[in-house]
Amino acid sequence: MERVLLVDDDPFAREVLYLGLMASGYQVHCASNGQEALLILGKMTIDLIILDVEMPHLDGFAFLQARSDNLPVILISATDEEERRIKGFRLGADDFISKPVSVRELVARIDALRRRADITKSQLTEVLPLPIKAIYFNQNDFSIEVAERRVALTQTEFKLLKYLFDRKGEVITKQELQRSVLKKDLGQFDRNLDMHISNTRRKLAKISLPKTIINTVRGQGYSFLC
Repeated sequence: MERVLLVDDDPFAREVLYLGLMASGYQVHCASNGQEALLILGKMTIDLIILDVEMPHLDGFAFLQARSDNLPVILISATDEEERRIKGFRLGADDFISKPVSVRELVARIDALRRRADITKSQLTEVLPLPIKAIYFNQNDFSIEVAERRVALTQTEFKLLKYLFDRKGEVITKQELQRSVLKKDLGQFDRNLDMHISNTRRKLAKISLPKTIINTVRGQGYSFLC
């Protein structure tokens, strides 16, 4: 977790954390809002995101819904309320720190995330290689099984994965997935589909399927790599 993306619209707070993290040995890239952060993620390799909640032009919660990666996220917020923490965790955040942020505490929490990630990696078996010969879809409980490894999905995640699998190798537009699976048109700022894809990838990784099995084709949509 050496490459950190720091997202905060407060230039003073951003500068303090930037200098502290750099002094601790991290490579730090900065963004002042969620839109800038998404652009950086599309261009650079990042290991960890430190994300402010209260920002203009795509706030922290909207960013969590918009992203399609599985990177660990530490939320920072000037408002330390239980409902905000719960919302952040449900949207995929891994930790939450209230402002003002202590650099020492932040580095300690990053180190804790790193240790948990290392333990998880050591417990996982080797990632299954592509191509995947068979995926068994159980419509009774919306679970899938691959090479005797089983994971439960939500009904929407199950339908999205099945739709892509049945058309493996094809690029399926977001509009088609939205209409065919979610049963509604894709709005300009609608990130619901991306959130479901991100959650599905995260669950597939639990049974050692590569994240790239659901491939993002930039500007077009998604494809299932067979």
